[in-house]
This record gives sequence, structure tokens and C-alpha cells, in this order.
Amino acid sequence: MTTLVRHVTFDCSDAYELGAFWAEVLGGAVADGDRPGDPEVLVSTPGGVALLFIAVPDAKTVKNRVHLDLQPQERTRDEEVERLLALGAGVVGDHRRPDGTGWVTMADPEGNEFCVERGAGERAATG
Repeated sequence: MTTLVRHVTFDCSDAYELGAFWAEVLGGAVADGDRPGDPEVLVSTPGGVALLFIAVPDAKTVKNRVHLDLQPQERTRDEEVERLLALGAGVVGDHRRPDGTGWVTMADPEGNEFCVERGAGERAATG
């Protein structure tokens, strides 16, 4: 018997705004019918994992206990970090090493942490 992850759920203050941010980050789409002001917004992703954003009244106050690790497929890690900064993310911690390994810890517009790892091509080139 198998159990599947149906959604990864984010509590947030603005479900549509944060859902739209993540749809852009992941090349996904906000579900048809979801609109600004909706209390729940579903985002489909090319990787098959759906993200669900639910508006809650309380603000984020501590570090996430679970977070997403992103691996760009057509860009380098550094190119992806720059793209995400332009979309409204921020850098929380820079763990890049001189040899090109490492990652960058970032936060979405509501402060949810996530990491950007080396891109697929970078990993293939260095093992």
C-alpha cells in the first residue's frame, strides 16, 4: 500500500500573491478559477508536485522546519539566484564555496526559506 504527497502546503497572508510568485519560480500555473483574495490557491508544477497556499491570520515568526531545495535545470545556481531576486525573493544565507559547490538560502516574499543548489549542468560537470 502506497501513500503519496498530494500537496506541499504553505500558510501565508496572501494566498494568491504567494502562489503566483511560486508559479513563476517553478514555471508552474495557478489553478484555473483561483483569483486574488481567495483563501486557498493551488499551483501545479512541471515536476508534478502541487503547492497549496492557504491564507492564515497569524504571521510567520520562526524558521521553517521544512523547506524546498531548488535545482535549476537550464541555468546555473548563480543565474537562478539573480532571477529569483528579481522576482522578489531575498538572500538569507550565502553558502557558496570558492570551488563552486554550496548553495544559497533564500526567502520568498513572505519569508519562507528555501535553498538554491547548483544547476543540473554544474553538477554533471563536477560530479
